[in-house]
Amino acid sequence: MEIIEKLTEKIGAGVQENVPLAPYTTYKLGGPARYFFIAKNNEEIKTAAAAAKDLDLPIFILGGGSNILVSDNGFSGLVIKMANRELGVEKNKIKAEAGALLGRVVSLAWKNSLTGLEWAAGIPGTIGGAVRGNAGAFGKSISDSIKSVETFKLLSPRSIAGRGAGGEGIMTKEECQFTYRESIFKHDDDLVVLGVDLELQAGEQAAIKQQMLDCVQRRSCGHPKYPSAGCSFKNIFVTDEIRKKIRKINPAGEEKIKGGKIGAGWFIDQAGLKGYKIGGVQVSDEHANFIVKVDETARAEHALMLISYVKQQVRDKF
Repeated sequence: MEIIEKLTEKIGAGVQENVPLAPYTTYKLGGPARYFFIAKNNEEIKTAAAAAKDLDLPIFILGGGSNILVSDNGFSGLVIKMANRELGVEKNKIKAEAGALLGRVVSLAWKNSLTGLEWAAGIPGTIGGAVRGNAGAFGKSISDSIKSVETFKLLSPRSIAGRGAGGEGIMTKEECQFTYRESIFKHDDDLVVLGVDLELQAGEQAAIKQQMLDCVQRRSCGHPKYPSAGCSFKNIFVTDEIRKKIRKINPAGEEKIKGGKIGAGWFIDQAGLKGYKIGGVQVSDEHANFIVKVDETARAEHALMLISYVKQQVRDKF
């Protein structure tokens, strides 16, 4: 029996073969998934993961595809596309399944006069992806509003942090080990976010809406329109040594330090790399921390080469 037949037998008729992944990402780059399944609820996610495990297939969990670069060779195993999107509100709390779009969660908070997520207005991707990467902007992050996270151990059914033998359970905010753009989920590929409980504050609906519009406006003014994976590099914490370097490079750079950090794009800009191009990918002319796809000759390999080149140039110059 072929693997596709075995997967179909275990999961259902929704399993597909050789599905292009580029349309499922904001970068619009990359090759196909050998096997692809859209999981509409948590049980389907668990069933698909178990089937892949039984068949010794690599597994990749795909959310909104807004912060990933898929290899030109694609993925040789099973890609499980998260489409578990249930949302609920109770008083000042929102319960969201991982596949829910972040924009829907932000909108739900506004409609219920709950403040705390305005900064996320206009950010693509899913709430699950936001939790995994501790997404944030304008000095705030999703972990500020997290009460707990529902999780599932993908491959290793060991009991940790209150989970049962099947690896399922609830993790507290502290157990998630959130730091700047980091979490335990980025360092344990077995650990999958199934859902999140957010705790917000009561607010005034009109004021919340205005803050959302302000955030969207700031993004539309400073972010490029070409396909990308968002900012390529994390902002840099400014130590005394880095502050001295900034003064030496360009004294005006001190004005760019916000909340003890400076955007990596500033260093890339100072290195004269805006507009630098490899193949169909280039450093954005609008925002140097964006590596954008500018034409259809672009390949994932070009993006990797350009990211590596930018790193080396900034290291060599600064």
